[in-house]
Amino acid sequence: MNVHTTPKTKGFGISVEDLTGRVAIYRDKTLLAESTRAKVMYETRLPATIYVPRADVCVDMGDESELQTFCPFKGTATYHDVILEDQRLANSVWAYEDPLPESLAIRGYVGFVPDAYTHVDLGENTLRDAEDGNISGPLIDWLMRRASDSKTPEAFTKALAEKMLEHGIAIQRLSILTWSLHPLIAGKHYIWEKGAAEISTNVPTYEIHDHPAYINSPLRHVSNGLGGVRQRLNDDNPHNSFPIMEDLRAKGATDYVAMPLPFSDGRTNVLTLTCDHPDGFTTENLGLVFECSSVIARFYEVFMQRENAQVLLETYVGKRSGARVLGGEIRRGDGDEIDAAIMFCDLRNSTSLEEQLGRADYINLLNDFFETVSGIVHDNGGEVLKFIGDAVLSVFPEGEDSIVARGNAQRSAIAIVEKLGELRQSGSEAHCDCSIGIAYGQVTYGNVGSRERLDFTVIGQAANVAARLGEYGKSSGHRIVVSGDIQPACTSAIPLGDIKLHNVSLPVTSFALSTSADAVLNA
Repeated sequence: MNVHTTPKTKGFGISVEDLTGRVAIYRDKTLLAESTRAKVMYETRLPATIYVPRADVCVDMGDESELQTFCPFKGTATYHDVILEDQRLANSVWAYEDPLPESLAIRGYVGFVPDAYTHVDLGENTLRDAEDGNISGPLIDWLMRRASDSKTPEAFTKALAEKMLEHGIAIQRLSILTWSLHPLIAGKHYIWEKGAAEISTNVPTYEIHDHPAYINSPLRHVSNGLGGVRQRLNDDNPHNSFPIMEDLRAKGATDYVAMPLPFSDGRTNVLTLTCDHPDGFTTENLGLVFECSSVIARFYEVFMQRENAQVLLETYVGKRSGARVLGGEIRRGDGDEIDAAIMFCDLRNSTSLEEQLGRADYINLLNDFFETVSGIVHDNGGEVLKFIGDAVLSVFPEGEDSIVARGNAQRSAIAIVEKLGELRQSGSEAHCDCSIGIAYGQVTYGNVGSRERLDFTVIGQAANVAARLGEYGKSSGHRIVVSGDIQPACTSAIPLGDIKLHNVSLPVTSFALSTSADAVLNA
């Protein structure tokens, strides 16, 4: 009877052995290195690597290059060029100047990248075949089968830490730093700590790059491509390479590693692990995490890409519009017919302001103007659809109550005029004024454009009337002019009668809204 047996799982391993006699490394007929003290490193799923003492290299090596790579049980590798008579082989020699305990045997030794040499004369030595192993277990099984069930990066981080513990990796703390595409925040920092009920999520702004705590941290070291960090935190290693190490040691940590978590677009994010086992991390544990790091990185990349897409859509087309596009309304013609108040807010005297201030100062003023308008619109339940030159187009959807939408629009307009007046009186450099038109009606809220280039916007008579009322306000001396459809929500409306607007077929019954800032602004 045939019996099927499952092969025993073999974890990650690394060993360094001495070679005997003469070993020589060649590039065609050029002798690159010759040594009687060579060593070979066997590492799971990697070909055997020959190391020779630096003094036994027979060709010139350039100065240390900018390239650095990291291995959690060898350390940070530095690289040199190989300089031959007719060519220079970039980053063809690596060395671990300060190897970690598992690899102390290669201190003072160098290795050649496979493309640098054509053959090796091993003399009387024979190398073993690579041990591919069969790494499996709770962490691998989860990554392959269940990790995709996690709907948020926080949930994924918590499950990742729990599966590492289940796999026998003695982690006390796990953190993931991912960089983002956001106009205000630099990234997300997810931190799991043993015993804590929830994941801690920090959202650093771009000021993080100038903060001493970040400048003197392993996060910056790894993010800047300087390799990973590994430090034992027991009594035999009293010197800390970074200030955070002392804090971790005080919490009972015995070992620390920070390794790159690369995204496919080249950004380097960071995974850190802190151990609380008396003997620190094992080679098998770190090898497992290191091999899984590319898979782990892809999960976070998916989370961040969706978040970045949402942020970028909200940044460029607004929160409501961004949500609709991200929800699948991406085809030309996708959209809805909605009733809404439309506000068109235009900067006054923009041409003369640019001439007076110069381009740079004018752009700063324009940004301040947009910031003021956008903030007030958002605070009153509206959404900025787009910036058109020096104007802002906003929408206040009706929702369940048209009176509320109309009121929100007129309150926004009054608040904008009064805020700009306050800035002018306070001595702020934002000495700008505006003209606002508001109209109410049915508009198409969705995608228009060509097949390759779409714009999510509002199209309809209300949008046209709002823009024309703003133009009328400039010539009539009124800062806020609204159509009669808006009037029921107004508390201080000045009747203007029926106004003939450019390219609008019928006269529009209109009102001007007065504000407490009008007297000051007209002075």
